[in-house]
Amino acid sequence: MSNEFLPKSETDPPKDPKRISNNRLAFWIIAGGIGVYMLGSGIWGIVTGGS
Repeated sequence: MSNEFLPKSETDPPKDPKRISNNRLAFWIIAGGIGVYMLGSGIWGIVTGGS
């Protein structure tokens, strides 16, 4: 039996509504990386006395 007559929405597996989108995941990874860098550089500045 061929699926050429079915709409694309019926041939694709259902999407998981609890899964976040790839764009949102990429944004949080980048924002988290910037936050970790800023936190680390701040702690390093405190430890070394700001010089």
